[in-house]
Amino acid sequence: MKGAALIATRNCNNMITDYVNRTYTPLWNKYRPAILKMMVDAANSPQEYKLYGHEFRAMDDKKKSGFDFVLQLSKGRAINDIKKSTIAQDLLNVLQNSKKAAELADADRYEFAMDRKFVLKVTRLPEPAAAAAE
Repeated sequence: MKGAALIATRNCNNMITDYVNRTYTPLWNKYRPAILKMMVDAANSPQEYKLYGHEFRAMDDKKKSGFDFVLQLSKGRAINDIKKSTIAQDLLNVLQNSKKAAELADADRYEFAMDRKFVLKVTRLPEPAAAAAE
């Protein structure tokens, strides 16, 4: 391989490796069908789903802080700061790699919040006032 083709191949391999090596990706992939259903159903009302805490603890048994997080998603991107939350970053990554989630996130804004009791809440957020006024 020459120059650009080799670099493109390495970049693609790095993205695949990065996706597979994320700590919570296997769990989020397991729950992806339920999360997608929650996103669809959130059009009518906020949705909740009780996750199994032992599964998350098993993925990172050295984690000392809580597993709770808030991820706000719009147009396939986080609109709040999730830099300190690996669990939220991995959920975002799984959603970005899901065609259905990408379609839903392009149409609406969502908030994903997991509390300390491992209850995942999905809420469809209203459009910002500035965008609605246009």
